[in-house]
Amino acid sequence: MNSTLVIQILLMIAIFYFLMIRPNQQRAKKEKAFEAALKIGDKIITKAGIHGKIAELSETTVVIETMAGKIKMEKSAISLEMSAKLAEKK
Repeated sequence: MNSTLVIQILLMIAIFYFLMIRPNQQRAKKEKAFEAALKIGDKIITKAGIHGKIAELSETTVVIETMAGKIKMEKSAISLEMSAKLAEKK
């Protein structure tokens, strides 16, 4: 193999890593920390746009109070970005 070709392939792999893989890993790490920091009484927004306040927590699920009643859902359905914007408005 030509050394120029090897360098080009390695460069493409490095670019792919820094533009695709690493940002996804960092976002997943932030979401996991956000889910771990949730507590009862926090106001949140789900990825579907439902606004509510946390009433109950378990390891993987959360029960939120909305104006229509209580809804049980997965913690992963809570939007990190929208909930953070809601917290900033306070």
